[in-house]
Amino acid sequence: MPTNTLPHWTLRPALPEDVEAVAELRAVVMRPDLERLGRYDEHRVRQRLRDAYLPAHTWVLETPDGFAGCVTLRPAGDCWWLENFLLSPGLQGHGVGSAVLRGLLDRADAERMPVRLNVLRGSAARRLYERHGFALEREDRVDVFLVREPTT
Repeated sequence: MPTNTLPHWTLRPALPEDVEAVAELRAVVMRPDLERLGRYDEHRVRQRLRDAYLPAHTWVLETPDGFAGCVTLRPAGDCWWLENFLLSPGLQGHGVGSAVLRGLLDRADAERMPVRLNVLRGSAARRLYERHGFALEREDRVDVFLVREPTT
């Protein structure tokens, strides 16, 4: 149940040894959407994260209880890619995701960088991104690609 106060959280730079916690959270968070699309594979969902994990561009979200999420903001030429934005289910719906996203988008705006991302078709996360100014760029049978241009 959402509360009026934001749970206490901090972001810290990710470490290589965070990879397994991030891979496990990815499997938990993405399972419902992947199952709905008929694409859930217990091993593959974790291995894809392990293979693409970039601690140099990733931050870990922690609460007083410990690891609670992560987000990657990867430079890619003329834009940044927002990837692996994962939040523990118990924190979802409490404003933490919006607060983290606002901070990242403020940084992108300051550097005049567009931000791109993709979400699975039908994912509830798409609404969060659209509330923060992301717009449809393109889509395929599995993914929806969104972009947010910098604002002044």
